Amino acid sequence: MNTIRLVTHSAAIMRRYKVRTFFMMAGSFIGVAALMLVVSVGQAAKQKMLAMAHQLFGEDSIMVMDGGGHMLGAPRNPGTRLKLDDAQAIANEIPGIENWEPQQGLTATVRRGDASESAQVLGETERYEQVWNRTASRGAAFDAAAVRSSARVAVIGQTVVTQLFQDEDPVGSDIQVGSVPFRVIGVLERWGTDPHGMDRDNEIVVPISTLMRRVTNVDTITGAKFIIARTAKDDEMAKQITEMLRSRHGLSAGQPDDFSILTASGVRQMMAAVERVLLLYLPMVAAISLLVGGIVSASLMYASINERAGEIGLRRAVGARTEDIRLQFLVETAVTTVAGGAGGIVLGYVLAQMGAARLHLDGVAPWSAALLGVVASVLVGLAAGLLPARRAARMSPIDALR
Repeated sequence: MNTIRLVTHSAAIMRRYKVRTFFMMAGSFIGVAALMLVVSVGQAAKQKMLAMAHQLFGEDSIMVMDGGGHMLGAPRNPGTRLKLDDAQAIANEIPGIENWEPQQGLTATVRRGDASESAQVLGETERYEQVWNRTASRGAAFDAAAVRSSARVAVIGQTVVTQLFQDEDPVGSDIQVGSVPFRVIGVLERWGTDPHGMDRDNEIVVPISTLMRRVTNVDTITGAKFIIARTAKDDEMAKQITEMLRSRHGLSAGQPDDFSILTASGVRQMMAAVERVLLLYLPMVAAISLLVGGIVSASLMYASINERAGEIGLRRAVGARTEDIRLQFLVETAVTTVAGGAGGIVLGYVLAQMGAARLHLDGVAPWSAALLGVVASVLVGLAAGLLPARRAARMSPIDALR
């Protein structure tokens, strides 16, 4: 029996035993779809997090944040102990710091006429562009004079532009943050969402002096970012910063830190842990689904052999060889699982695109995952059909015809 006839015969068997075929296909269908989803979305999420971590942090940065437990890119709450003088002292007294930027932030309602939007308002200095590696795509950022004079000027993100101005050019217009008016002087370049799902384009950057004196009326900051020399060791500098802040805050031995420090090495460890989850553990779960599907297919094929003993005996009686019987059942199992895998590829592609859209991911390329899914479904089909095919081929024609 040639290969084309075997495949045609397998398709006919699939139509004849619909329930059995459904359950045999279900395992590879679900497993391949899950494999495509986690691999393609995981790869895109990894690339986005690496790019975001580099833009947020970089290789030569140390972040000091008020309070404990803050993670990279997490929402920033008003500080309670960390002050601008603390950051200034760190920059002045610890060798190896080349640049620095304090930050204070809050979530506020921003209005323009009848339109309003809830946005993250960040207080920064004129060093914002250099330290955070984010410039104005339109207009301009504020300068040192604006910070010294507590000028009411703002650079806004694209989401704020869309919500408050729609198709109008916002540069030169006025907005109101809480009860304080600001003049828009620029639009921030697009950023997208951070690893926590926050829309970083829904931000407004204003002079930190203006925010502290006119909006929040506090003398504390939520954090500071320090750019260190390439020759400096971030772990050693983090130790010096810890000692300085504990001394300035009057913390005695045994008292926990009222701040947290994140270094480049700490970020790399966090990213490695996330990468293991995205590209190792989740695909392993999908692979287990494929394995379970293969076991189900093998079990059902074993049951099919008992049901079709008469057919096997008749074929052997009219001259079918052992190899023919073995190949027939092997192809039947492979065709069934591969057909389920093909359906899983379609479902996986749809789910990957939906997941990418929901997570605001770019560059989702499911085709490498699709190739992996095809190979996996073929291997599962062959493995699931091998033992049942051998059993069918070894059946005695006389016993099968009884």
